[in-house]
Amino acid sequence: MNSSFLDLQKPQIELDGKPCAAVGQSGLMALYDSLFSQLDVASSQLLVTDNDFKDPDFRRQLCETVNSLLGLRVIPIFNENDAISTRKAPYKDSTGIFWDNDSLAALLALELKADLLILLSDVEGLYTGPPSDPRSKLIHTYLKEKHDDMVTFGEKSRVGRGGMTAKVYAAWNAASAGIPVIISSGYTADSLQKVIRGDHVGTLFHKDAHLWVPVKETSARQMAIAARDASRRLQALSSSVRQKILLDVADALEKHQDLILVENEIDKRLALQSGTAKALIDRLSLKPGKIAHLAESLRRLALMKEPIGEVINKTEVAEGLILEKTTSSLGVILVVFESRPDALVQIASLAIRSGNGLLLKGGKEATHSNAILHKVITEALPKKVGGDLIGLVTSRDEIPDLLKLADVIDLVIPRGSNRLVSEIKESTKIPVLGHADGVCHVYVDKAADIEKASRIVLDSKVDYPAACNAMETLLVHKDLVHGEGLQKLTFALQSAGVILYGGAKVAEVLKTPKAAQFHHEYSSLACTVEIVDDVHAAIEHIHEHGSGHTDCIVTEDQETANLFLNHVDSAAVFHNASTRFCDGARFGLGAEVGISTSRIHARGPVGVEGLLTTRWLLRGTGQVVDGDRGVLYLHKDLPVESEPFVRNSVNAIMDVPIITNGEVSQASVHNVSLTKIPISNNTNGCVFSNVVASPT
Repeated sequence: MNSSFLDLQKPQIELDGKPCAAVGQSGLMALYDSLFSQLDVASSQLLVTDNDFKDPDFRRQLCETVNSLLGLRVIPIFNENDAISTRKAPYKDSTGIFWDNDSLAALLALELKADLLILLSDVEGLYTGPPSDPRSKLIHTYLKEKHDDMVTFGEKSRVGRGGMTAKVYAAWNAASAGIPVIISSGYTADSLQKVIRGDHVGTLFHKDAHLWVPVKETSARQMAIAARDASRRLQALSSSVRQKILLDVADALEKHQDLILVENEIDKRLALQSGTAKALIDRLSLKPGKIAHLAESLRRLALMKEPIGEVINKTEVAEGLILEKTTSSLGVILVVFESRPDALVQIASLAIRSGNGLLLKGGKEATHSNAILHKVITEALPKKVGGDLIGLVTSRDEIPDLLKLADVIDLVIPRGSNRLVSEIKESTKIPVLGHADGVCHVYVDKAADIEKASRIVLDSKVDYPAACNAMETLLVHKDLVHGEGLQKLTFALQSAGVILYGGAKVAEVLKTPKAAQFHHEYSSLACTVEIVDDVHAAIEHIHEHGSGHTDCIVTEDQETANLFLNHVDSAAVFHNASTRFCDGARFGLGAEVGISTSRIHARGPVGVEGLLTTRWLLRGTGQVVDGDRGVLYLHKDLPVESEPFVRNSVNAIMDVPIITNGEVSQASVHNVSLTKIPISNNTNGCVFSNVVASPT
């Protein structure tokens, strides 16, 4: 700044860097002072050399001085004292203590026992190659074993000494010593705030990163095969052991509730910042008591009847040739679901109970919530089953690869819009159990009790507006328009904050905005209202504009109700009950993987039974076909023997030998008292003493 124009004509390489550093340092500090003064914070300068750190007294004094400055709300700004450094080429001629500001920052973080080190760069973080290369990908979490040979460094910037190479080296040294490090962009608005909040920005270096990030990439096929192998190990376990796994998962969820809620808060905050619709944020939120509710639903699911290996029917095909049709696990299921993280818990629990392997791809809005829930659940699985039973797909790019694996994935369940379901159906040969949008109707008939109807309509819309079983269209019989019926119904909704959109017939009557279309899922406090001539018109409207999810009639006329129940072609059809009852837990299924609007395999809320198939077991005594000569086919139905199932309110499970006609088999007694159980055996069965069980 003090040079003449003539001086500036000299090539800068001829200038001695040390006096330049001495001159530039005061200008740099003047800038810092000006900026920090706007925040009512003072700044201070501390110049150090690498030789200083060889002195233990210097290092102690350094910590004391920094702590004193921070206590006075003064920001310490460190820099190498280049003007008096003894090194000619600091980056190449390193003494091994520090050689640029990145390594100095890492050294200071260790000396000062920092909680976090942030290294700012002119790019978003560490990439697999030069950031300008479109093939390069941002590395969110650095693993030395994985990325050391993968990363290709480009040219360093024209300012600074070491570029990204130096930053990575410094970050790894600090992280190895226990200081978490993030390399992030200094050009991004609010970059420091985003890092401090825990937003998913930059590249993280952490000594424990290998515990949550796989060192080796797992291909889509490997993930599916691993899930299948784990599912077979799960199926080989006894019923009581599989039940205990669910109970352990429930306990783990409650144990880690605080951590789960912290990660969920991060997702909600990021969703708000990105302008995500309120309805989606509502689905994303794990509300108070939700974890406890999920844990309790897992315990109920564990204590339900054993689903695997149940004999559906038994036939004596010929003398001594017995055929059984039994329930069996499907194999490996891929579920692509929306932003609701509680869906991950329900789906995983159903997979465990039904003995299936599972691959999950959740919405990006719930990245943090899904990751911690997956970690908690898989860590609760016994080692003999393994965490591979439930795979979490983290990249949308992996979905097309998974959809090609018809030989190792047995069922795909997309939970989302019609568009998502259609795209997946068009992209795979794997059977698809479609869960489309929920355009649910409530039809209030002329014979309805209006007070009852108001309660049902209000609950169907307001109880949880973002749910797929919430009412989206209210159909009202024309005879209720001129009385108080329509007025009472709409008043109840509007009083609850529901925005009404009218169909062509009702818009003029109610003076409401016209609905853009009837087939619309608001997922919020809004709904469409329309007038219909009668129950037949209501059924026709539902078939034309509905999604085949859940539809309801409110009437006191039983004949009209039966007509509606028998003719509306939806997965669930109700009479005088809120559409919100269409739920796996409320139906007594324990949990649900979704509500299917498909017509094959499973329809409506899909619980454990929807994740099972059947197989045939044939037991003979040496029979052969031989052209069917000499075989007398009986095809006689035999009674199916059901295994004993005892339960009460105490959480304990044990295997008990059952003796029938001299043969010993295993059955399970669930939730028995923890006191000693005397058992008396005889040739006909087993007698239990001191066991109190519910009537069920």
